[in-house]
Amino acid sequence: MAASNYRGKFCLCDWEPLIFMSDLVPPVPAETDFAPSMQVLYVPRPRQRYWLHVLLFLVTVFTTLVVGSRMEYNFQHGRPAFSLADDDLPFFPARWALGQPSRLLLGLPFASTLMLILLAHEMGHYLYCVYYGVNATLPFFIPAPTLIGTLGAFIRIRSPIRSRTALFDIGIAGPIAGFVVATTVLMFALPLSKVMPVGAPAADVQLGYPLIFRLVSAMLSLAGAHGGHSTLENMYLHPTAIAAWVGMFATALNLLPGGQLDGGHIVFSIAPRAHKQISRLTILALIPMALYFWAGWLVWAILLRISGMRHPIVAEWPAVMGVRRRLAVFALIMLVLTLAPAPFAHSSLLEVFRELRQ
Repeated sequence: MAASNYRGKFCLCDWEPLIFMSDLVPPVPAETDFAPSMQVLYVPRPRQRYWLHVLLFLVTVFTTLVVGSRMEYNFQHGRPAFSLADDDLPFFPARWALGQPSRLLLGLPFASTLMLILLAHEMGHYLYCVYYGVNATLPFFIPAPTLIGTLGAFIRIRSPIRSRTALFDIGIAGPIAGFVVATTVLMFALPLSKVMPVGAPAADVQLGYPLIFRLVSAMLSLAGAHGGHSTLENMYLHPTAIAAWVGMFATALNLLPGGQLDGGHIVFSIAPRAHKQISRLTILALIPMALYFWAGWLVWAILLRISGMRHPIVAEWPAVMGVRRRLAVFALIMLVLTLAPAPFAHSSLLEVFRELRQ
């Protein structure tokens, strides 16, 4: 995601709800029909810390390789990718993976696919920043010992975005790039998945699937290809298909129409005066979704409430017109296709409270 702080707090990240703080840069007053200005501010261009970008990238490659090696090991042995049944392997089996190079190499399919999807998303933002002369950093990848080995990636925008057209293009470029790559991966990865044996125990972490998964599955006729009436719920996903799932999940989070997420930028560029109200409606919608589907939606509702009401200054005119308005409809379609109300099964607030009371 693209993150900017020239008006204060601004968070856009591709995975977990983190808030990044960047250096404050005074906004350039916009020239509009209502507030003409001849003031010119010179903002020195900070140096890129290439060493930091490379270091974070390499460490994230390592952490995704570690979790990917376990996914591939489980998949090859007829177990769910997220199975934790093997007591000999810890949650993040770094020592096991490093014990033999061949084990670490098992993670290549998942790690390379996931890194490609995240990189496509961030470079979509970055290249349009370059096109519009907006000062932005290269992507920062965030390594972490999570289920997928990372907390995502983000870029920081260090100068004002001068027009609603530029804001729209920068905001939508990332989701489109990530969605295209993730969909392409999904087309090739789903046929590699396996049907779950009859009577096999359920996975420790059960995924919920967005509409795009079901459409691709139906289009590829996976049930017939695997000799039965298999559904996504009774299949062992190939690790590359799980990477595509992560990419779709990240796309949906970023396209939520509120605050300073990519979806919020798209809304602000199309209808700046409706941005605050739509952000509030998004927050209100996330609360019942947290109650009945996934408790994590409550975290996103809180983050949008804390940081999402403000928006960087962008010139009111000219308005976004023409093909970009059709692209805004496509962004809504992408949100519908990639949003899984319950991305993780049995994780609603009601179910969490029920388990705590037992």
